[in-house]
Amino acid sequence: MENINLTHHFLIAMPAMENSFFSKTVTYICEHNEQGALGLVINRPMDLSLAGLFKQLGIASKESLGNESAVLFGGPVQLDCGFVLHQPIGNWQSTLTINQKLGLTTSLDILKAIANAEGPDQILVALGYAGWAAGQIEHEMAQNAWLSVPASLEVIFDLPSEARLQAAMELLGVDFTRLSNDIGHA
Repeated sequence: MENINLTHHFLIAMPAMENSFFSKTVTYICEHNEQGALGLVINRPMDLSLAGLFKQLGIASKESLGNESAVLFGGPVQLDCGFVLHQPIGNWQSTLTINQKLGLTTSLDILKAIANAEGPDQILVALGYAGWAAGQIEHEMAQNAWLSVPASLEVIFDLPSEARLQAAMELLGVDFTRLSNDIGHA
C-alpha cells in the first residue's frame, strides 16, 4: 500500500472507529502525498449555520441568501480555522487546487464573497480538518480502519450531510450496517 494516492477519494470510517472523532464519518481527501494527507469530514454538521459564522466573523451578508446551511466539523485539527471546499476553483487569496474542478480555500475573501452572493457555485464550509502524517493513512488503511472509494461531487454538493455516508457506501456497493470489526482469513 505504499504508493497509493487518495486525493479526491472518500475515506469511510469502519465500525472499529466507533469511539473516535471519526465514528460513522465520510472524509473527503483534499490532498495526499509523501508528506501526509489532509481531508474534510463531510457528514458531521455543527450547531452553527453559515449565517451564524458570518455574524461571528463580523461579515455582513445578504439576508435573502438562505445562509442557514450548517457549517461542518471538518476534523479535529485547527478547529478555529475555516475551510471552504468549492467549485469552480476561482481566484482566491489562499487556495489549494485539488483537481480541475475543486479548490479548498482558507482565506477570508471567499467567505466575504459567499456572504455577498459572489462566491463559487457550490460550497461546503467546515471548521477544522483531518490530517495524517507521512505514511499514517496507509498504515491505518492496512489496519482496516477505513474504506476508500473515488469521490463523487454529487455526494459532496447535492446531498444533505446526513445522506452522505449511505451514498458513499453505495458507491462501493456495500451496506454500512453489514460491516464488521472482525477480520477473516480464508
